[in-house]
Amino acid sequence: MSTYYLNYLEELESEAIFILREVWSQFQNPVILFSGGKDSILVTHLAKKAFHPAKIPFALMHVDTGHNFPEAIQFRDDLAKKLGVNLIVGSVQESINKGRVAEEKGKNATRNALQITTLLDSLEEHKVDCAIGGGRRDEEKARAKERFFSHRDEFGQWDPKNQRPELWNLLNGKYFEGEHFRAFPISNWTEMDVWNYLTKEKIEIPSLYLAHQRDVVKRNGSWIPNSEFLKLEPNEEIVSKRIRFRTLGDITITGGIESEADTMEKIVEEVSTMRETERGNRSDDKRSETAMEDRKKDGYF
Repeated sequence: MSTYYLNYLEELESEAIFILREVWSQFQNPVILFSGGKDSILVTHLAKKAFHPAKIPFALMHVDTGHNFPEAIQFRDDLAKKLGVNLIVGSVQESINKGRVAEEKGKNATRNALQITTLLDSLEEHKVDCAIGGGRRDEEKARAKERFFSHRDEFGQWDPKNQRPELWNLLNGKYFEGEHFRAFPISNWTEMDVWNYLTKEKIEIPSLYLAHQRDVVKRNGSWIPNSEFLKLEPNEEIVSKRIRFRTLGDITITGGIESEADTMEKIVEEVSTMRETERGNRSDDKRSETAMEDRKKDGYF
């Protein structure tokens, strides 16, 4: 009898599909947190595979800060329409208007942390008991502490010391009223794994990930895109550079890198030589050594 072996991408795919099916079997109303970035695109594609030929049984949920890349928002809307799934959008601007959060001030002001309140309000409003995210352990040291099923208390907060053990393939989604979970089916993937898989599967991605000409300004060692939200300092100058983005967040905090990688194959080649984490150009992660962990403990993605 012949023996069939999975290659490493197929093993990662199989693990992620197993986790997605476990989410559907253990929770009542799960959603996929979708930003239009490559990781949430990958999770959505894996969900398509997990439940084929039926359509994806999860709604897509996006927390819109109002400072997103227009290309990412267009990609989000187009994909939701193509898949025929419900798109839930929580608005940070609405949270500001209602007095739920206060707008930051100053040169490096960002709405990134403000997403926490909007996200938790959206999860409560739509009675979501599990939010599926595209977080990966190789991205950042706080995310390296995550389990596949990440328990959040009644305040939406994450305690890394109070998580359920995950022995073998046993995932525990039991929670008390008011609590919920986050699930991370691609936790074990690396940036290189993601790009190899996206390339192999020929998955469509926003053009922002490919090298293109864009007006940018050098700030905190990163090329920040010019936009209506950017407040220039007297010593700052807008220049045109051929860049691409390794990760997508708010247009105000996402730094690009100079690159000639204008195809997915070239991105794979480029990533293979890089030694800095993909979030190294995110100014929100440079605020302190524990910036990401502090946000996660408050209820961040």
